[in-house]
Amino acid sequence: MFEKLESLAPDAIIGIMALFREDQDPRKVDLSVGVFQDEQGHTPVMACVKQAEREIIDAQTTKTYVGIAGNADFNRGMEALLLGADHPALRDARVATIQSPGGSGGLCVAGHLIHRAAPDTRVCLSNPSWPNHLPLLRLAGLKLELYPYYDPAKHVIDFGAMTACLENLGHGDVVLIHGCCHNPCGADLSPDQWRQLAELCERRGVTPFIDLAYQGLSEDLDADAYGARLMAELLPEVVIVASCSKNFGLYRERVGSVSVISSNAERSRAVATNLANVARGIYSMPPDHGAAIAGRVLHSPELRAQWVEELAGVRNRINGLRGLLVAKLAERGAPRDFSFIANERGMFSFLGISKEQVVRLREEFHVYMLESSRINLAGINNANVDYVADSIVAVL
Repeated sequence: MFEKLESLAPDAIIGIMALFREDQDPRKVDLSVGVFQDEQGHTPVMACVKQAEREIIDAQTTKTYVGIAGNADFNRGMEALLLGADHPALRDARVATIQSPGGSGGLCVAGHLIHRAAPDTRVCLSNPSWPNHLPLLRLAGLKLELYPYYDPAKHVIDFGAMTACLENLGHGDVVLIHGCCHNPCGADLSPDQWRQLAELCERRGVTPFIDLAYQGLSEDLDADAYGARLMAELLPEVVIVASCSKNFGLYRERVGSVSVISSNAERSRAVATNLANVARGIYSMPPDHGAAIAGRVLHSPELRAQWVEELAGVRNRINGLRGLLVAKLAERGAPRDFSFIANERGMFSFLGISKEQVVRLREEFHVYMLESSRINLAGINNANVDYVADSIVAVL
């Protein structure tokens, strides 16, 4: 049976990570891997997470299952975090949420739920989008298409082309939208664009599928959820998948959620049973440890306040590095304008350089990024920013 399988090319990010690890040059800089790093190049554990973890371990008396839907405190906490505690959809009992193994697990569950509800559903992804969106949703059996999103020449959202494409969608179609901190381009929809998009979805009968993996890393927790909250208030059906990898730093714990907003409470109860049934068929029970940590932080006034402060530090570091890199490139007389980087949000941006220049950066200067020129700004620090800027200018 297995002798018919052919070797597959390694994942692009994993391949770059392997090359970086093998590089012995002391100047090497990794701008590829999508994790937050502090000034020392570490991905730290938040103090509020450490405290919550200690409290959980001290109080824990069993390792039995928590149930298919996962940690109840976590699920309720995520609903309030995503939508706001007094959101109309919550008041009307229109929201069904389950815990998932990371945002990827959430996308998988949501994809299978959509396919179960309507096997011929067409899902439109932004061009570009997170590379794993396509294989995750394709494995669920969904039909996938792309809509225009980012203009690489102007480094802005091509909203006109985007909406013109989405006007071709109809009732039952699904559009996947990055809630904030678009990965990989960093260009986010404005509140006015979100309102126009919500009106389009309502008029065309399109269901929004919102991936909110970076809440709190753009402006703040509430502003970053603006689009998701608006859609959930105005539309009868919305799917929201969230991740706690970035905003809680719980990468390896694999903590995420799927929230489905239905048209009424009765349908929401039916959706909840199907969410649980889909999850049961994929991984049976979710891991508890990370969700218990996030749930404890969300429900403790002291830990939550500490988390909000620590998250602001993460956000301010990333946004500050954007401005710092732009300034360093300008100081060196870079032959093109990189100011767009300072206006984008989240960890990622495209430099907008060629594949050949990316290869030169890697092979001659030991600066690693994806061949698309997507960089993780969090890989920059005060010790390497001058070298990174010098290297970029050199290949230009």
